[in-house]
Amino acid sequence: MSARLGDDIDDFCVKCKRVMNHAVVSLLGDEPAKVRCRTCHSDHDYRHEQAPPPKIDPRKAAAQAEKAAAAAAAAADPDAAPAEPSEKTAPKGRKKASVS
Repeated sequence: MSARLGDDIDDFCVKCKRVMNHAVVSLLGDEPAKVRCRTCHSDHDYRHEQAPPPKIDPRKAAAQAEKAAAAAAAAADPDAAPAEPSEKTAPKGRKKASVS
């Protein structure tokens, strides 16, 4: 690909969080090095239309793995008793006034 300065190119915008129309700002050889989003006007490195990998909270990842393991165990042994559900409380709301 031989790009020129100012050419329109599609790329993933790190600010808009989606593939948007960009202008080539700088080149490294024949490849774009930096681009500017035509929507939010932010400059960033050319990402070849690839979004960065999602950031996963380690606690959420552990909880998801725990749920997946429990589901796999339940699927493997259908005769096993289900886990005890957590104790639920009654919804908090206004009590109706009694009419005497």
